[in-house]
Amino acid sequence: MGEFEVIRRFFDRAPNRALLGVGDDCALVRPNAGLELAMTTDMLVEGRHFLPDAAARSLGHKALAVNLSDLAAMGAAPRWVLLALGLPSADAGWLEAFSAGFFALAERYGVELIGGDTTRSPLRTISIVALGEVPAGVAMYRSAAKAGDDIWVSGELGGAALALRRPEIEEVARRLHEPEPRVELGERLRGLAHAAIDISDGLSGDLGHILERSQVGALLDYERIPRPRIFSSIGNQELERDCVLSGGDDYELVFTAAPRHRGALEALSGELGLALTRIGSIAGDEPKLLVRDAEGEPMSYRRSYDHFRERP
Repeated sequence: MGEFEVIRRFFDRAPNRALLGVGDDCALVRPNAGLELAMTTDMLVEGRHFLPDAAARSLGHKALAVNLSDLAAMGAAPRWVLLALGLPSADAGWLEAFSAGFFALAERYGVELIGGDTTRSPLRTISIVALGEVPAGVAMYRSAAKAGDDIWVSGELGGAALALRRPEIEEVARRLHEPEPRVELGERLRGLAHAAIDISDGLSGDLGHILERSQVGALLDYERIPRPRIFSSIGNQELERDCVLSGGDDYELVFTAAPRHRGALEALSGELGLALTRIGSIAGDEPKLLVRDAEGEPMSYRRSYDHFRERP
């Protein structure tokens, strides 16, 4: 297949919200009145972010999910995406599975694919630009954490990192290969949360970005951090701590909110059927993260994932 046959067969769909979608030099979109555009991009590279034999359908899901997660962290509703693919060959079976995973997630959240690019490449490379809408003045910034804020996290942490280290454990495999972007949570946090970020590179590192941008410190209670039950049966505390504090690919949201919103956040947790757990607080004016163990003693932790260094 040639480039344009690949596009027509697997990725060309009629636009809904967009004024103009796939087929021209540019797509055209018009944000609704009173809304701001949020834009993000993420790249997945074979051998760096996924193995050569990774399931194509799961890759289609994950490539989109990691971008929707960024929009969720800003409180933006996802609307449109651009997709660029570098592939060794136009493998129809791979493309069919990849596009099926991609569009299954896109349809859940009303996201339109409005353009992109394809080319031959030695390694599979997947790059997405995602655009969302957020009401003016309510986006959650990394720089907005305030002294005295509670620190909350959604879901559980460490499962995806455990799946990377122990791929035979099926219980956590889906957390790595098909993460769930917290789109609805991000939108519902508008007006409740001050600062937020998605956990892609590890709790310690991603929360550290909030601390740096907000010029505040944080205190976390390790025992409060939710984690998969499988860690208890493994019984390796060093592995658990590293996965929970420094492992990436969870794509949960960590956010800060004033203590007066505790009741509203607990109610939201029940309404969404999603665990929201208070794990610490913002304290001090130096961007430093302190993690305490069950006895209140400081814990050491590895710095989180760096895209220019090797994984542990």
